[in-house]
Amino acid sequence: MRTSKAVSLGLALAIGAGLQAVSPMSAMAEPCGSSGGANIESDEDRAVMGTPLGRKPITADGPVGVEPLSDRVGARIASPARLVQWLTGPRSANQTSSRFSISGTDLGIMWDNGGTGAERQVLFAYGDTFGDCSKPDQEWRYNTLMRTSDTALGDGLDIPDPLTEEEDDHLYGGSPVTVDKPGFAKQIIDKLGLAPEEFTVIPTAGIAVDGVQYINFMSVKQWGPPSRWTTNFSAIAVSEDNGENWEVDVATIRENTEGDLDGIELIEGNQNFQMTAYAKRDGYVYTFGTPSGRFGAARVARVAEADILDLAEYEYWDGDAWTSGDPGAAANVFPAPVSEMSVAWNEHLGKFIALYTNDVGSVVIRTASQPQGPWSAPEAIMTAQAFPGGLYAPYIHPWSSGDQLYFAVSLWSEYNVMLMRTTLNTDPPPAPSWGS
Repeated sequence: MRTSKAVSLGLALAIGAGLQAVSPMSAMAEPCGSSGGANIESDEDRAVMGTPLGRKPITADGPVGVEPLSDRVGARIASPARLVQWLTGPRSANQTSSRFSISGTDLGIMWDNGGTGAERQVLFAYGDTFGDCSKPDQEWRYNTLMRTSDTALGDGLDIPDPLTEEEDDHLYGGSPVTVDKPGFAKQIIDKLGLAPEEFTVIPTAGIAVDGVQYINFMSVKQWGPPSRWTTNFSAIAVSEDNGENWEVDVATIRENTEGDLDGIELIEGNQNFQMTAYAKRDGYVYTFGTPSGRFGAARVARVAEADILDLAEYEYWDGDAWTSGDPGAAANVFPAPVSEMSVAWNEHLGKFIALYTNDVGSVVIRTASQPQGPWSAPEAIMTAQAFPGGLYAPYIHPWSSGDQLYFAVSLWSEYNVMLMRTTLNTDPPPAPSWGS
């Protein structure tokens, strides 16, 4: 078990930005392996299938622009975000390298498992994961999962030790592992073998309904230039044992227009739900969808919780009303570009909150009373100037409470995940008035 939440964060203030900056890491600034290593990503000629240049944020090598002054000065919806702790990697107080063989990973999609008492936990789904860089393939896995019951978010998260199936309560240990590799977080979702070209399978959203866990994931066909990639399909994986084992429901496959899958019906509009965000409210699961890559708009669908695996029961917001069974009818609720978003109902504000990264690599926040909007204008709470190295994938912690909003975010230059905190404003002041 982790003995202390103290961790050296190596922080500095970004001059004039009012945001907390992260200092570069000297020993492990570049992750090992092919998913995040800058040693191979600098070669633009390698933007071919199987080379994950597309995963790299466009701001990884420096800012590509700045937010308008009105979006950077004067807190309105929320304050500038501040670092709480590193969740993964060499800086993690949870020692993920030695305890879980996770030295580099990204995403950290978080959701409440729906349990009660001691069985209530938050689950974390990570993307491409590396372990010991000196071993074959750097112990790469398509994805991994962690669990925690820690409710004291302000000083970071304690992740319990992983437990094997020979131990009591192993379904609530820090990560699914096997008896022969008790300190190695196992891969949870494998390829389906349906696509002729498939590089990896990456979680994009997670949710629990009646104690059953659901992960929406994408099958990556080809990586392109930075922040661009092509998917084969998205689909839902199901776990009835708290994330220990997962099975993919093939009936939930949404094929991309470039998926090239035999035996799967290609339905217009499904290409817009290749990456997703889940939110629950009033008996519905809302699915916010974007195309593959980081440059598409966001749309929204809803389904009764009990029907989450039945695509025929989904309704799509067409701009005026909910339309049944036609993903092609879905209208934009966020204009492009929307990148790796998360959405959650926030009791403190009495509104939905959305986080994502925009076209200049800032993490932005928006709010709305209804999932279909209208949504407030985006406001930056993290910028590429304050957090250089390529920010992406901000995912809200479901146990955020009061005016404190916690979320995970990935930093490409270190290929690891940070836990951040921002303070919400119940009564946001008006936007500043610029000029005379």
